[in-house]
Amino acid sequence: MNDSTEVKLHFLDYWRVVRARAGLIFLTFLLTMVTAGVTTYFLPREYFSKVTIEVKPDDTGVKVFGNADTRGSRDATFAPTQFQIFRSKEILYPVIENLGLVDKWSVGGPKFPKEQAYFRMLKMLDMREVRNTDLIEIGVYSTDPKEAADIANSVAVVYQDKRRTDQQKLLTQGLAQVQEEVAKQRKIVEDASAVAAKMRVEQNIVDPNPEEIASADMLETKTVEADKQKADDAHVEVTKLKTQIEQIAKLTPEQLMVGLHILNIEDPTVMKVLPIYQDTVAEEARMLNSGLGPNHPRIKALRATKEVYGNQLNEAIAALRSTLETKLKISEATLGEIEKKLEESKQGYQQLRNQSAEYIEAKNKYIQAKKILEAAELNLNTQTMQSRISIQPAKLWEKAEPAIYPSKPNVLAYLSLAAFIGLVVGVGLAFFIEYLDTSVKTLEDVEKFLGIPVLAVVPKNVGLLMKTANGELTPDAEAYRILRTNIEFNRKNPDANTITLISGGPGEGKSTTLCNLAYTCAKGGYNVLVVDADLRRPSQHRLFEIDNTIGLTNYLTSNMPFEEVVRTTTVENLSFIPSGMLPTDAVGILNSQRMSDLIAKAKRKYDLVFFDSPPILGVSDGSVLASEVDITVMVVEHRRFPRSMLQRVKQAVLNVGGNLLGVVLNKVDTKHDQGYSYYTNYYDYYTPQREEEQTRAAAKTTAAPTPRSLRQGEQY
Repeated sequence: MNDSTEVKLHFLDYWRVVRARAGLIFLTFLLTMVTAGVTTYFLPREYFSKVTIEVKPDDTGVKVFGNADTRGSRDATFAPTQFQIFRSKEILYPVIENLGLVDKWSVGGPKFPKEQAYFRMLKMLDMREVRNTDLIEIGVYSTDPKEAADIANSVAVVYQDKRRTDQQKLLTQGLAQVQEEVAKQRKIVEDASAVAAKMRVEQNIVDPNPEEIASADMLETKTVEADKQKADDAHVEVTKLKTQIEQIAKLTPEQLMVGLHILNIEDPTVMKVLPIYQDTVAEEARMLNSGLGPNHPRIKALRATKEVYGNQLNEAIAALRSTLETKLKISEATLGEIEKKLEESKQGYQQLRNQSAEYIEAKNKYIQAKKILEAAELNLNTQTMQSRISIQPAKLWEKAEPAIYPSKPNVLAYLSLAAFIGLVVGVGLAFFIEYLDTSVKTLEDVEKFLGIPVLAVVPKNVGLLMKTANGELTPDAEAYRILRTNIEFNRKNPDANTITLISGGPGEGKSTTLCNLAYTCAKGGYNVLVVDADLRRPSQHRLFEIDNTIGLTNYLTSNMPFEEVVRTTTVENLSFIPSGMLPTDAVGILNSQRMSDLIAKAKRKYDLVFFDSPPILGVSDGSVLASEVDITVMVVEHRRFPRSMLQRVKQAVLNVGGNLLGVVLNKVDTKHDQGYSYYTNYYDYYTPQREEEQTRAAAKTTAAPTPRSLRQGEQY
C-alpha cells in the first residue's frame, strides 16, 4: 500500500513539473513543429516508381553426369547478392548511357563524370525482396516522375539482358567443355578395347562375350560352384544313410517296425504288413481282455497269424538293412568321384585365373570406360537439346509507371516525428531545467532547509487589498488572514508585537505582503502601525499614497516628536510612518538609540507594529531591524532564488540575535503548482456572496474583540 502511494506521489511530482514548465514545453514543441514544417516545405518533392521482376537462381551450369536437383532449398544470400549486382557499374553504366543521364543531369553546369552519375543513381535506388518469393522490387526516387519510371524500367531490362547473355555464354562454354571431355573419354575407350583384343589374340583366350563382364573366367567359376554343390549333396546323402543304418542297429525289431517312418525310411513291404501286424496285436489284446484264455482256439489262431506277419516284417527289415548298406557304399563311391572332379575344377579355375588375370583387368577397364562414355554422351545430347530452348533467368512482371503524387517528403510522417521529438525534447528540457533549478518549489523545501514552518502561501498576482472594493472580503485576503492567525498563535510572548518582514533579494513581494498583512490586521480590529524602514528604496508611501517628505529619518536625525511623524491612512486602525528623506548613512541612523526609543514607543502604543526593511542580503539595514524587533518573518518568492539563499537569510537573522518566526511563500502559481491548490481552494467558501452577508461581515468585524484581549491569547 505504501509503495503504491509513493509511486502516485512521484507521478504527481512529475505532472507538477510538466504543468509548471508547460510554457517551455509548448515553445519547444512549437519551434520543433515550425522547423519541421519549414524544412518539409522546402524539401524537394520526389516521386517513386518501382518495377517488379522475378529473379531465378542460375541453373544452367552443364554437368557431365546429370544435374542435382536443388530446387527444394533457398539460398539466403541469393537476394542480397542480386541487390549488389543491381547496384554494380555493369548494370548502371548501360542505364546511364541508354537514357543519356550524364547530358541530362549536366544541363546548366559542367558535364558530369559517368562515375558521379553512377553514385547519384545509387542514392536514387531502393530495392526490396518480396518475402518468401523470387520477386524483387526495384524502386527509384526522382524529382521527375517520368525519369523515375524510365530508370526503373531500364535497370530491369539491362539486368534481364545481362543475365540472359551471361547464362547463354556459360551454357555454350559448358557444352564445349563437355564435348571435349567426351572426345577424351572416347579415345580412352578405343585404347582400352585395342589392349583387350590384343591380349585375347596373344594368350589364345576364348571369350564368347567380350563386351560384357561375364567371360570364360565366369563360366569356369560356375563349373566349380556346380561341382562343389554336387559334392555337398553327396556328403549329405552319405551322412543320411550312415545315420539311418546306425539307428536301425540300435532299435529292436519291434521298435524298428514302429520307428521306420521317424527315420524317414519307406519300404513297401513294411508299410503294407505293419498295419496288419499292429491290428493283430490289438485284436489279441482285446480278446484276452474280454475273458478268453490263452488256449482258446481263437487266441491260438490269432497268434499264429501274428507270427506269420512278424516273420514277414523281420525279413523285410533285414532286406532293408542290406539295401541301406548297399546304398551307403554306392554314395561313398560317388562322393569320392565328385570330390576328385571338384579338385580338378578348382585347379583348372586357378590355372585359368593365373593365365587371364591381365586380360580380365584390361577387359574391365574397357567396359567401365565404355559405360562412362555412354553416360557422358547421353547427358551431352540432353544438354544440347536444352540449350536450344529459350533461357529466361529474369522475368519482368510489373513495369514502372510515372507516379502521380510525390512520395517524399512524407509530410504526415515528418510532422508526426517532429511532434514526438518536440514533446520529448520539451519534456526532457523541462525536467533538465527543473533539475538545475534549485529555487524554492515546495513547502517541504522550506521546512527541510530552514527547519521553520511556512506561515502562509500567497497566490500569484495578488494586489493591494486596500485598493480593492471590500478588500478584506475577497478570496485573496484569506491568505493574509491565515498569515495573521499563524503569527498570533506562533509567537511565544503575547507582548511580542513588533514585526519586520525581510527577504533575501529585491522584488520578492515583501513590501506588498507587509502592506496587505497590516491592512488585514487593521480590519481585524488591531491598532496597527506600519513603519517604512527601507531607507534605500522606500515603497510604502506609494502604496498608501502618502507624501514621503517627513518621516522616520526626520525623527531619527532630529528631536521631532513621535506623534508628528505618524500619519493616518484611509484604513481605520491603520497608521503609517513614511521613510522620510533618504539619508547618506542608513545603517547608522537605524542602529541608534532614537530608533530603539521609537520601537519602544510604538510597541506600547500599538497592538501590532510592522517594519518594512530592505533585502537582508543586499545591505545590513535588515539585520539591524531584525535585532531590534520581536519577530522576523521571511518572505520567499516561489521559484525564484536558490535554496542556498534561504540558509544565508536565516543565518543573517540568527547572527544578530533575531527571532525568525516563519516563512511566507509568496507569488505561488497555484494553477500550475497544484500542490498548493488546497491552500486556496476554500477561499471562496468563506467569501460572502450576497450584499446582506457582506454587511453582516463588516458589522461583525467592527464588533471584534479588543486588541488587548487578542494579545492575551483569545482566538480570532
